[in-house]
Order: sequence, then structure tokens, then C-alpha cells
Amino acid sequence: MFRRFTDREQSNVTILVDGRPIVAKATDSVAAAMFAAGIAACRTTAVEDRPRGPYCMMGVCFDCLAVVDGIGSRQGCMTRVRDGMVVETQKGRREIGR
Repeated sequence: MFRRFTDREQSNVTILVDGRPIVAKATDSVAAAMFAAGIAACRTTAVEDRPRGPYCMMGVCFDCLAVVDGIGSRQGCMTRVRDGMVVETQKGRREIGR
């Protein structure tokens, strides 16, 4: 369902998503890299622990929040991947300062 719109040559980077290595294009956002790898959920809701994934892909809906390099509530669609990045599914809400 989701595919890249360009066939142009791009370099690859490797990120870890919940401990699983994912190969992404250097120009991908975290959310796009997760989608391309078949991972649809970036976080779970605070009340009912339901999975949520990117919706708007332009920084408006905040459904793509994830823990990126130990910092919670990062918008996956607005964060570009880099080699060695560590991404974790965000479980519920994050406390301030964590």
C-alpha cells in the first residue's frame, strides 16, 4: 500500500525499531521508514492501550509519536532517520522530563 514515489538512487541507513534492525532510505522520516518496513503503529494510547500510527504524515495529528534515541513524544513524521538511530514504540503517555 505504501511505496516511495522516486526511483532515484538514495543511500541507505540502518535504524533499530523495538530492537529490530530496519534498512531505510537516508531521506526517510522515522514514520515513513516504519511504514516501509511494515510497522504501522508508533505508539499506544494512554487510556485503552490501543495502537496508533501515522495519519497525516505532516506533523498535524501527533499520532506518530515515538521514543527516538531515548526522547519520548517525538513526531516520527517530522524526524529524519540517521544511521544507528534507536526508535521504540511509545507506550501510553510520557511524563514530563522523560
